Amino acid sequence: MCIFCKIVNGEIPSKKVYEDNDVIAILDISQATKGHTLVIPKKHYANILEIEDSEYIKVMKVLKNVTSKINDAYKPKGFNILNNCGEVAGQTVMHYHVHIIPRYDTNDIKLEFTDHSDKYDLTEIMHDLTI
Repeated sequence: MCIFCKIVNGEIPSKKVYEDNDVIAILDISQATKGHTLVIPKKHYANILEIEDSEYIKVMKVLKNVTSKINDAYKPKGFNILNNCGEVAGQTVMHYHVHIIPRYDTNDIKLEFTDHSDKYDLTEIMHDLTI
C-alpha cells in the first residue's frame, strides 16, 4: 500500500485542509513554499493516465477550491499547479496527486523550461497529436 493510501486510511498522520468522500487535500510535508498543498483522490490511481474521468473532475474541483482558499489566506503573487507523471518526471509517490505551489517570488522554487524549438517540427507534432 502506498503512503497516500495509508494517509487516506488514517494509518499515517497528515495535515488535512480538505476532505470529502472522494478527495483529500493535505499540506505537503516539504512546504516548497508556504501553503504547498497536495490534492489526492482517495481511490488509488498510479497517475493521470490511469485516473477515471469522473474522479479527475472531482480532484480538479477540489484543486480549484483549495487554490482559492490559499489565495485568500496568503495572497501569493501566483501559483504553480503541478502533476508529475512517472519517475523521470519527478513522481516519487505512485498515486495520482496534484501540487498547489503558491508563488511569492520568482526565486521561491526553480522550474526551468529549456527552449528546444530548433529540434522539433511543430507541424509534425501537431499532426501526431491532433485528436
